[in-house]
Amino acid sequence: MKILVDADACPVVNIVEMIAEKYNIQVTLLCDTKHVLASERCEVVVVGAGTDAVDYKLISICHKGDIVVSQDYGVAAMALGKGAYAIHQSGKWYTNENIDQMLMERHLNKKARMGSHKNHIKGPKKRTEEDNERFAQSFERMICVALKNDENRIKDK
Repeated sequence: MKILVDADACPVVNIVEMIAEKYNIQVTLLCDTKHVLASERCEVVVVGAGTDAVDYKLISICHKGDIVVSQDYGVAAMALGKGAYAIHQSGKWYTNENIDQMLMERHLNKKARMGSHKNHIKGPKKRTEEDNERFAQSFERMICVALKNDENRIKDK
């Protein structure tokens, strides 16, 4: 198992690094050439700046049982399709039960914006310490579930 982070403008990279280190899990941060990162704890993969290049690279190296951190519902849907776990920077888990609804809402919201000629929307609220704590707790729970499922998979072989 490894953790893959869609790290372009991701506010939880430090939290992911810290918790992954606690469980001794490899983390790969993926970013494009406009968001170059450096990390002493993680592998950093810099991908060309093409549209969705980071997303495609992330999914190409994602495997069953990995954990994906992304705010992109499309990336989450593809990760789930590969048998990976996926979590939003808010701490919300993407699941096979909720991803279709989330993708539909994203589509309808985009359609509404295009229909009203308002293509620019306000950005997210300023991130709080409570947001970080909520993500950390949810992320750690996901790691525990993934580790337990991985252990059970190994026993069944």
